[in-house]
This record gives sequence, C-alpha cells and structure tokens, in this order.
Amino acid sequence: MVYAAGGEVVGALAQTLQQYNPATLLGSGKVTEIHELVTQSNASLVVIDHHLSGVQARNLEKEIGVRVLDRTQLILDIFAQRAKTYEGKLQVELAQMLDQLPRMVGAWQNSLSRQAGGIGTRGPGESALEIDRRRIHNRIKQLKKKLTTVTKNRAQYRAARQRYEVPSFALIGYTNSGKSTLLNRLCNAHTFTKDQPFATLDPATRKVFLPEVKNAVVTDTVGFIRRLPTELIEAFKATLEESVDADALIHVVDLSSDQMQSQMETVNNLVKEFGWSSKPIIHVFNKVDKAPFERQFQVKEHPRVFMSALTGEGVEKLRQLMVDHVQTLHKEVELFFSHKDEHLIYQLGRETNIKKTEPNSQGVVCFAGLTPDQLHRWHPYLVKKKESSHKGLSQKIT
Repeated sequence: MVYAAGGEVVGALAQTLQQYNPATLLGSGKVTEIHELVTQSNASLVVIDHHLSGVQARNLEKEIGVRVLDRTQLILDIFAQRAKTYEGKLQVELAQMLDQLPRMVGAWQNSLSRQAGGIGTRGPGESALEIDRRRIHNRIKQLKKKLTTVTKNRAQYRAARQRYEVPSFALIGYTNSGKSTLLNRLCNAHTFTKDQPFATLDPATRKVFLPEVKNAVVTDTVGFIRRLPTELIEAFKATLEESVDADALIHVVDLSSDQMQSQMETVNNLVKEFGWSSKPIIHVFNKVDKAPFERQFQVKEHPRVFMSALTGEGVEKLRQLMVDHVQTLHKEVELFFSHKDEHLIYQLGRETNIKKTEPNSQGVVCFAGLTPDQLHRWHPYLVKKKESSHKGLSQKIT
C-alpha cells in the first residue's frame, strides 16, 4: 500500500510480540533497530502496519526522529488521493476527522493558550487542544449533515429502481480484484480503472443488458481490505447502502493473487458483519488469463464462473448466471387482453415465455412468468387468479 500512496519502500522489519508495549507498541530493541535503519537509508517516513494511539505515535516519532503513520492513516491518505467527486471528498474528510479525534494528545504545538491573570481577567482559560477538539466535533457534524443529504439523494434513486422493480446487482470484493473492469465489460461503461488499491471510491451504477431480462443494473463499490478501519465504515455508509439494497451480490475474486484465500475470507467476514449473508452471491473468479490453471481446483464456491474481465473470457457465462438469478424472481401471473389489445400478446411473447393461453368471449387470458421489471410494465393487464373463473372470464386488477 505504500507504493499505492506514492511512496518508495527502502526497508522493512517485522516483529512478533506476546504483548504490545503500551508506550510504543513495539519492543524497545525493535524501535532502536528501526531508528538505525531510518538513519542508514535516509528514510523520511515510517509506516506501522497496525493501529497506533496518539501517545504511541508521538513516542515513536520522538524515538525514531521521523514522521510515523499507522495502517489507518496510510489507507486514508490513499483515499484522499483517489477522491475526485464531491461525495468522495466528504467521505474521506469525515473518515480523517473521526480518525484524528482520538489521536489528539497534549496541547497543540505542546503549548497551552495563555491563562489570564490580573483583575477582571482571571479564569481557567482553555487549552488549544480543547479548542481543536471542539472544532473537529463541529466539522464532523457539518460533514455528517452534508452526507445525510447525499444519502437521501441515493435513497431516492434506489426507491425509483425498486418502484419499477428493476433487478440490481452489486459488485463486491477485495480491493484491486477487477470490479471496475468487470463493470465496464458487462455494461459497456467507461469508469476509471487502474491496477492499484482503492481505484474506486464512489459507487457507479450502470444498466446491463441480460438476455430474457432486458433491464437490470450493476453497481460498482469501494473495495474491501483486511482490518477495514471502523472510520471508513462509518464515513462510507452511503456507499455501502448501495450493496444493502441489491437483489444479489457479485463477489469478484482475484484468482491470480497468492493471497486469494485470505482475501476471500476477509470479504466473507465483512459480508457477515454488514448483515448481507442472506443475499444470493455469484462468485466471479477473475484474471484467469494471469492465474495458474491448477488454482481453479482450489475453488469450492457455487455458483461460480472463471473469467477475465480484461479479455472478456467467461463474460457470457456470468450473464447467464445473472439471468438465472433474475428468473428465480419470476412470478407466475395471469394477464387478460381484450380483443382490441390482443396484438400485445405478440409483444409479451417476445419478452417472456407464455405457458398457456385461454381465449374467451371477451378476450384472451395468458399465463406467464414475469420478472419484477416486467410485472411493473404489464401491470395494467394483470388479473387476480382467484377471480379468473373456469368459465373463462377474468377481471383486471384495479
């Protein structure tokens, strides 16, 4: 991730501890070793792949002599570089504020605002730290208020899709697994793609054409990562809600990654944490053009498809799996067409399979299975089954 943030790694050290040092997280010997490595390599930054408290970060910087970042701060820095839209920038700033607040220790620049003295000026005063904390709290309130507006706007779009009962799919997966490339391949879209972590911050929803279904949508979402910071989950609630309301999830897995199993486990754990376990999941094992063939034998998940979003291999099989899912949503209904509307039966037959027709003196009753999108479109011709008598008469739903 250091490379993704634009840094260059000049050295790395690891330590296994039975108990963390409350002052510096690391053992004193390891801190000295890091200091020596920094001096030899002329490094200007140290990144700790763990969460640091404000006290621990301050102590490490004092001992090592350069700036120290932890895992969360590095991820937030990457997010700050990637944020392009208004919503993305709001979410990143909120995450940074939430992360910064508990780290604030001591006073600003190690000084207190001057405490007054003399007649009429006596008082406890207020430390610069308290002023900064209050400012951050106020800014967090402002950001949450703005994001609430964004959330409402997204909710309106989702409500419209639900009102028209358009099937929806959400792409989820570990960061840099190829979700945006898959969205472009499926939907003929042109969203930004790059071989780097967190290339996508803002959800992108595009229409996808599926045989026998016609209208459906696919949403690309921010990638997951192990030990996802809670600040990001809090700040990106509006983004994650796109997956909450999806009819099915498409879990995109990087088949070429040596960490494939652990990445899948990370995503599966987050799916459980977010309460999405009840949703249908289609497993897409991406980048078959880069992965060893024998790795496919390690896969046990179903339904699944092995494909390459880059070359298009396997994309038609994925479309069929998506169609199969939508067809499970088909509802068996009866439709009544009067004599003046009988020409619409041909159009219905082009959209779905008409299982049976029953002509009568007033028109024709058709028995068919419709998707949610089709149910909305053909709603004026739906009839209540209990009112379709054996005499051949049907009554429309009003």
